[in-house]
Amino acid sequence: MSETNQDFNKSKAFLIDMTKCTGCRGCQVACKQWNQLDAEKTEFFNGEGYQNPPLMSEHTFTRIKFRDYEKNGQNEFAFYKEMCMHCNEPACASVCPVGAFKKTKEGPVVYDAKRCIGCRFCMVACPFGVPKYEWSKAFPLVRKCTGCYSRIKEGLKPACATTCVSAITYGDRGEMIKEANKRIATRPEKYLKKLYGAEEAGGTSVIYLTALPFDELGFKPVTKRPLPSYTWQALRLVPGIFLTVGSSLSLLSWFNHRKERIAKEEEQRKSGATPKEES
Repeated sequence: MSETNQDFNKSKAFLIDMTKCTGCRGCQVACKQWNQLDAEKTEFFNGEGYQNPPLMSEHTFTRIKFRDYEKNGQNEFAFYKEMCMHCNEPACASVCPVGAFKKTKEGPVVYDAKRCIGCRFCMVACPFGVPKYEWSKAFPLVRKCTGCYSRIKEGLKPACATTCVSAITYGDRGEMIKEANKRIATRPEKYLKKLYGAEEAGGTSVIYLTALPFDELGFKPVTKRPLPSYTWQALRLVPGIFLTVGSSLSLLSWFNHRKERIAKEEEQRKSGATPKEES
């Protein structure tokens, strides 16, 4: 679910320049502090590399991933900030049968815990593997990066962007893409001539610049097609517990999305636009 008639170029977005990231992990600390997330007991090298914690979780909404590579016969490190991509048309919102996720006009994809029924469809639908379940609790909910929505509404920047002194720029999405392309044009020998997040999954609110191929850094190859158009078709193939509740959740989803469609048509009528017919 997203705001009607939303201009994504005017919503807020992160521009993350990985050539400027020093791997200090200040963004991780700032995120933990602002969201009051518990620390995790971890073991160094207990994962795919130097990053710690090894994975995002209910207690870790963002982390710096380390990638080592060889350049001119020398070992080098590349870093990148993993977080919710805050998609323009989020798959998590489209597949949620009760409307617990919402794409806001400001940019962040937010989550309403009071609506959540714990079906975990969002976890299956997200192409970036972002939503995490509170496995440690008796009555678990889904957890993920909020994009610091409460800060943005007050005119502040997200905690991670405020803390980072070099790699993160935050502003209108259209301006962030322009800035990224400007850097590529100014320093073509420094940057890969591609932005990750500009078109992936229909476009996201997190845009990455890098000097190395994205697949070598561990970025997932994602379709450029907006995912809500076929998330439910994909979930039909999911086995197990989802199938036992499929009928009831489908009914809930139908009612929820019907309500959204009616609200959208009503807004179009008020603005004088002709409501589009659903195919």
